[in-house]
Amino acid sequence: MKREKSLVLGITTVAVTLLLAACGNSGSKEAVKTDTASFATGDVISTMDSALNTDVIGAQALTDTMEGLYRYEGKEIKPAIATKVVKPTNNGLTYTFPLRKDAKWSNGQPVTAEDFVYAWRRVVDPKVGSQYAYIYEGIKNAADITTGKEPVNSLGVVAKDKHTLEVTLEKPIPYFSQLMTSSTFFPQYPEAVKKAGKSYGTNSKTLVFNGPYKLENWNGPDSSWKEVKNTNYWNAKAVKVKTLKYQVVKDPSTALNLFQSNKLDRTAISGDTAKQMKNDPHYSTLQKSATFYMQVNQEKNPIFKNAKIRRAISMTINRKELVAQVLGDGSSPIASVTPKNMSFDPTTKKDFVDDLDAAGKKNVSYNPKEATKLWNEGLAETGQTGKTFNYTLLGDDTDTAKKQSEYLQNTLQKNLPGLKVTLANVPFKTRLTRSTNGDFDMVVSAWNADFPDPVTFLDLFVTGGDNNNGHWSNAEYDAQIKASKVDNANDPKARWQNLVKAQDIMNTESGVIPLYQSGVAYLTNPSLKGLDYGPSGSYNNVSLYLKK
Repeated sequence: MKREKSLVLGITTVAVTLLLAACGNSGSKEAVKTDTASFATGDVISTMDSALNTDVIGAQALTDTMEGLYRYEGKEIKPAIATKVVKPTNNGLTYTFPLRKDAKWSNGQPVTAEDFVYAWRRVVDPKVGSQYAYIYEGIKNAADITTGKEPVNSLGVVAKDKHTLEVTLEKPIPYFSQLMTSSTFFPQYPEAVKKAGKSYGTNSKTLVFNGPYKLENWNGPDSSWKEVKNTNYWNAKAVKVKTLKYQVVKDPSTALNLFQSNKLDRTAISGDTAKQMKNDPHYSTLQKSATFYMQVNQEKNPIFKNAKIRRAISMTINRKELVAQVLGDGSSPIASVTPKNMSFDPTTKKDFVDDLDAAGKKNVSYNPKEATKLWNEGLAETGQTGKTFNYTLLGDDTDTAKKQSEYLQNTLQKNLPGLKVTLANVPFKTRLTRSTNGDFDMVVSAWNADFPDPVTFLDLFVTGGDNNNGHWSNAEYDAQIKASKVDNANDPKARWQNLVKAQDIMNTESGVIPLYQSGVAYLTNPSLKGLDYGPSGSYNNVSLYLKK
C-alpha cells in the first residue's frame, strides 16, 4: 500500500483470496488440510492498530481480520461494509456511503457509521501520531487537524444515521475509491480502543474484529500466530477455511525445510535457495508494485546534500548483478522509485516509468568510473577532498537483507575513495524506529503501493514528509506534487505530467536512490489455489473458501 510502509526483505508471504483443494495434489507435496492453511511471514506484527500500522505484515493481518468500505477483488473494487461502490456528488466533493445493516463486530455488536468516524478521527489526531495521517489530505480539514490548527471533530466525515456515512472533500481526489480499500480507513470499535488505551492493538485481548477472521491468543512479540474464522462476519458463509497459521521465518533454507516437511503451505524464498528451487514444480514468482531504495541522511551528514555525491552512490551500484546474484527472487532493476506495470498514462496508456526522461534515468546505470569521478568532484565542491568517511548502512536482519547490505558495502567502498561502510542489520521494528528518528547514515527502505497511482510513492518524499527520512528537499518537486493533488486533480492529463516531472526531478538529483522492484519467489502447495493479487501488488483477502 503508511509509515515507512516498508517491506521485509527475505521471507515474507501472506494469505489472500484462497481456494484450497482437498485433492488434485501434484509433486511430493501433501494436500493442504481442509480447515487450515499455514504461511511463512517475514517478521512479527508490529501493531494491530489500523491508525498506527506502517508495514505490509500488519496490513495483511488487518485485511484478514478487519474490513472497510471496499475490498479489491482482482483489479476491481467491490463493496464490503458499504453496500455499493458510490459515485461522488457536488463536483466530486461529497461521497455518501450506505452501510450494510448485517455487518457485525466479533462481539455481536453492529458496525455503524460512527465506528468509521471514530477511527478516521484517530488517524488525523496529532495526539495519536499516525504516520499515515498525510494520506487523509484532501478530506475536509484533515491537513489542518494534523497540524493542530483545527479540532479533530471538524474532519469532513459524519454519520448521517447509523448506516449512512458521508465524507466531504476539500478538493477532488482522483484515487479516493482506491483509498477506501486501505486498512488505514478501516473502522474501529470505540469501546475497545478506549478500554485498552495505549495498549490497543498490542495483543488480541484488546481487539474486536469485523472481518473474515479473528486473531487468537496473540501478543505483539509472538513469532507465530493464528487467525480463526469470525462467525459474526457478514459474509461468513464464504469463509470455509477455518484457520490461518502464520510463522515468522527469516532464513530461506529454514523456509525450504519447513515447506518440504509439509509444515508450510506457502512460503517465499530468496537468494541461493530461490536459485536452487527455480525448476521445482512448486516454484513461482510474482513481481509486486513495491520498490526498494536507499535514503542518505542529509540532515545528519551535510555531504549528502551534494547531488554529485548522491549520483556517485547510485552509479556505483550494479543493480542487475544485485538482483541476479544476491536476491534471485524475480526482482528487477529499476530507474525510479515508482514501479513498472502499476500505472499508465490516461491518454496514451503508456507505462509511467516509460514516460520518464532518459537523462535522469542514466543516474541508475552502473558506471563505476563515472561514480568515482562524481564522488571526487562532490568532495571538492564540499571542501572534503582527502578526508575519510565512516558511515553506517542500516538494513533489516533477514538473511537476504544481510547479503544485500554486504553487497552494497563492498561496491560503495570499492568505488568511492575514503568511504568506509559499517553494517547495522536489525529487526524490522528497530530499523523502522531508527529510520524515523534519523538514527542512520544510509538506509535501505521499501514501499508497497497503497493504490495504483504514482503519487503513492512520490508523495513520500516531499519536504517534511513523514517517510522522507533522508530529508531530501526540492521546491520544484514539491510544487509538482502539490499541483497534481490540487490544481490538476480534475485534469488527468495535466496531473500525469505533474507526476512525470516530479519523478524526473528526483531521478536527476538522485534525491532517493532506487535499487529494484520487488519480486517474490514462492513455493506453494499445489492444493492452494485461487490466490488473488490486487492492482497495487498486494494480496487481497475478500474471503477464504475451500473447493472440495
